[in-house]
Amino acid sequence: MGKSSIDWPRGIFALFDPLSTSSGAYYTVGMTHHAYVIAGESDAGIQTALKTIKKELGMTALANPDVIVQRYGLLAVEDVRRIIALAQQSPIGGDHKALIIAASRIYHEAQNALLKLFEEPPQGTVLFLIIPELGQLLPTLRSRVAVLQSSEVGGSGLTESVADFLHASREGRSAIIKKLTSGTDEEERRALREEALALVNGIEQAAYRQWGREPSTTALLADISILRGYLYDRSAPVKMILEHLALTISKGLAK
Repeated sequence: MGKSSIDWPRGIFALFDPLSTSSGAYYTVGMTHHAYVIAGESDAGIQTALKTIKKELGMTALANPDVIVQRYGLLAVEDVRRIIALAQQSPIGGDHKALIIAASRIYHEAQNALLKLFEEPPQGTVLFLIIPELGQLLPTLRSRVAVLQSSEVGGSGLTESVADFLHASREGRSAIIKKLTSGTDEEERRALREEALALVNGIEQAAYRQWGREPSTTALLADISILRGYLYDRSAPVKMILEHLALTISKGLAK
């Protein structure tokens, strides 16, 4: 296993090692789990969930009250309370119910509120969470879900901004970092911090695709898992974080 370039607390690699068998979140499985996450665009992710439900449970969404799709821009704690109430309702037409949740972003508090539901959903209920990037999930929630992958989800993979950063020279990456840390007021700095967070999540996505081929990715993933948490703080040292990742990323990650 690779060693992080930062002196992280002891045990961090056991927690974030993508090769670890202790967390089902890093496996693509069939309908043998009760909670799944799909990383990708909302509509494609929903279609993947619906096809999986039809194939594995024989359920279709057409006029079926037991197949529920909920869409959110930003998923908040109040939304989670409504989701939990829906999940607790018994199936109407059979033994199973599927609850599909698609969100562009999820507050940390909302993820914490989902933990118990995703760990022990009501009997017969299968959960699907669709988000743009796996990196948006807290480790505690990620450990309770299985990754459901599909050729329809995620497209060719990385966003243009992430691909540009990965393919850029050292000088090019420095220029991108400067742009992401040059906000002149709080509103602009907040927007740029969101862009930086999306960039870090994209780098993580690229690293997951390369682990096993690029030995350095384990250390990079360990760094990202900790550094990303700081980006949610409005006083985050965004420049320092991005500069560290820029130096850590290997050339093979851009392939």
